[in-house]
Amino acid sequence: MTGCKEIDDYIRLVREGEYPVCKWQLLLCDFVERVFASEDIRIDTEQLAEYLSYQKYFPFGLFPWEKFCFALHNCCYRQNGTLRFPVLALYVGRGTGKNGYLGFEDFCLLTDTNGVQEYHIDIFATSEDQAKQSWKDVYNVLEANKRKMKKHFDWNMERITNLDTNSEFRYRTSAPKTKDGGRPGKTDFDEYHAYENYKLIEVATTGLGKKRFPRRTIMSTDGDVRGGPLDDLTETGNAVLLGELPDNGVLYFLCALDDDEEVHDEQMWHKPNPSLRYLPNLMEEMRLEYVEYLRNPAANTAFIKKRMNRPPRITENGVAPWEQIAATEQPIPESDLIGRPCVIGIDYMKTTDFLGAGLLWRVGDRDVWLSHTWVCSQSADLNRIKAPLREWEARGLVTFVDAVEIPPELPCVWLANEAAKRNAPMLLAGIDDYRYALLKKALEEINFSADKDRKNVHLIRPRDEMRRIPQITSGFVGHRFVWGDSPVMRWMTNNAKTVTSAAGNITYGKIEPKSRKTDTFKAFVAAECVSDVLDAYADKAAGAPLPSGCWTYG
Repeated sequence: MTGCKEIDDYIRLVREGEYPVCKWQLLLCDFVERVFASEDIRIDTEQLAEYLSYQKYFPFGLFPWEKFCFALHNCCYRQNGTLRFPVLALYVGRGTGKNGYLGFEDFCLLTDTNGVQEYHIDIFATSEDQAKQSWKDVYNVLEANKRKMKKHFDWNMERITNLDTNSEFRYRTSAPKTKDGGRPGKTDFDEYHAYENYKLIEVATTGLGKKRFPRRTIMSTDGDVRGGPLDDLTETGNAVLLGELPDNGVLYFLCALDDDEEVHDEQMWHKPNPSLRYLPNLMEEMRLEYVEYLRNPAANTAFIKKRMNRPPRITENGVAPWEQIAATEQPIPESDLIGRPCVIGIDYMKTTDFLGAGLLWRVGDRDVWLSHTWVCSQSADLNRIKAPLREWEARGLVTFVDAVEIPPELPCVWLANEAAKRNAPMLLAGIDDYRYALLKKALEEINFSADKDRKNVHLIRPRDEMRRIPQITSGFVGHRFVWGDSPVMRWMTNNAKTVTSAAGNITYGKIEPKSRKTDTFKAFVAAECVSDVLDAYADKAAGAPLPSGCWTYG
């Protein structure tokens, strides 16, 4: 054990097994004991006791798991006086009380018990209401104890200041340009699942390190964003707890169901929520939500995602589980593409919105997809989209077109150029039946036409897509799709869902039409629909003659 009662009590609680705990909690206990056994670190028990005495001002006391986290995050020091765990990552189910915990922690760190003057604390979230949650808890404590607190604090509806340390407590929203500079002692990130990228996070943490004991607290339930900072956090945390990566000063307190089927056993609900044993009213509420979840899982996904930290493996009848989509991030085997025939796919809803296109090769049992996306800068939907389109533009994955629409020549020129770079004949093109007319002239410029005299454009109809979906599903399951590092493709694929008609026919549609674009994924589907022609030319050594009328370089 560690010699600190608050830490050892929680480890004992986890291992006694009165209530189920997830694998991560068991690994965390092993990790903490291993750190204390192998490193020269200490808990400042006097400081911890003084901090915990502030509980008398709050309408709640800390649960054992909260005292455990608080002690390690705030009172555990190396011999050189620096914090051993300056970063706390809390990933717990909705209702656990993470905002109450954060409010208490930040209140404590404003005081002279922390021993740092001007130890400013900023809470960040993607909405003002969320950013104010923990801040408002502290505000209410001050209001409820005015006579005592007026000696030590000054506060209004925008900031709280400790008069003894001149430390300010502020809540922030998501506009990065207003957050640069400053010298915070601590930065908090609430509902980390809502962050699409690291832009705000990087700006918010730039000023850390200018004050003693720089800290971060990250809190979240699970959510809808896949492939973002939260997925990175849980993936890294899992590797750290398994001993595969160094912790780099991060304490990963992760709680979730270990298996989807555990949702049907209410005893297992303690796994994502270590506070549940102390909250009988919450248990009753969760039982009601569970009944609604059983009645209609698709309409009540918040129960499994946020209460259980177990996002559905397929979102809203999604195209594939996220881990299968993520598995497409395999390097493009450029040397294998030289001289190898390919097919192309193009898709768009409107040229005033998004347009996606790409080339598809078959290399052995893998389908290699090289794609690009065009965005009309005057699209009415841009303000709805949270994806980091400009970052993707900087990486060369997206092109913004500053015009009233995307010229149809752009994707055709791009396709021809990319094929020419690899001396790759383009055999067939797949394009939606209803979109062909607008691209007809531009396609003819690169020798593609649906007319009878050439017939190297296949006009994709719903039945073509319906027939191809089983093979596409198999490709995801078998990790046979190679897309390179293309967050655009992963994002668009995660935005798509399967749609079943009254007749039982399945096609791909959008989860949400305005903010969750699918064009480049649909271009991939169009290319897959014409990919059978590649089988005859999959092995370059076979020497199969190319069909007449196909596009060839020069």
